[in-house]
Amino acid sequence: MTIPVNNWWHFLRVVAVMNCVAWFVSAVLLARHRSNYHSDEYRRRRWLMVLSAGYVLGCAFRSFLPRIDLLRICLAQSWLSRMPVGRSVATIAELCFMAQCALLLHIAGRSVGNKSTTRISQCLMPLIIVAECASWYAILSTNYLGHVVENSIWTVCAALLFVSFFHLWPHSNRGQRQFLSAMMVFGIGYILFMITTNLPMYWTRWQLQLTTRHAILPLLQGLADASRRCIVSFNQDIWYQEMPWMTLYFTIVVWLSMLLPHAPTWIRNSRSRSAASLENSPPGE
Repeated sequence: MTIPVNNWWHFLRVVAVMNCVAWFVSAVLLARHRSNYHSDEYRRRRWLMVLSAGYVLGCAFRSFLPRIDLLRICLAQSWLSRMPVGRSVATIAELCFMAQCALLLHIAGRSVGNKSTTRISQCLMPLIIVAECASWYAILSTNYLGHVVENSIWTVCAALLFVSFFHLWPHSNRGQRQFLSAMMVFGIGYILFMITTNLPMYWTRWQLQLTTRHAILPLLQGLADASRRCIVSFNQDIWYQEMPWMTLYFTIVVWLSMLLPHAPTWIRNSRSRSAASLENSPPGE
């Protein structure tokens, strides 16, 4: 019963190290192609790279110290494995990832003058902050309703991103449309996974809590409970529902985060292109 979970944990740790190396390579490539961007554009892409670092490192931390928050279960006994520590790292990482999406979308929407895309970009961070609050409520109270709300909001955000890609499509060239197509495929896959796997899982657990009259902890009592030493368990029956979403979360989404700083640039008109070209040209030309 312990071997599959142990092998999966080894896989997560190897991928985490490889992801950190890949982020460094991605940052070096961005620096080498600095001449392809005007100064403001390059500054924004560096911010995207910094935000990506927050997500990559957060996922690496969680790969080395996986946990099941509401059950207070982990794979390695350490004060770093305690639920408030892990949830704090996850909160920062998730905010970094959504900030990447919002920033990139805002830049593209403003560049082409598409107000719908810009408005969507402004909605993403407030929605995810609410989702993070719902996640903290779930962990402290041990009420799975919080996770139902959290994952529902993430699904809504993915749908909003998908809609924004359609708004950008008429304003995009061939290379930009290839990027949008890849993002649409990712968005469809994410939404399908959430509505067929993650949301039903948390909904079922919440319904079971209602049936069994599970005692919901007050938040302060829940904080004290979550701060205690976690229970180490490699039981596959406990981890099997967590393994799919964690595996996808710490691999594909991390890779997407590292690619976003290299996304195509949306420039509104030829005048903007000329300005960028003049700024990038060597002195004396």
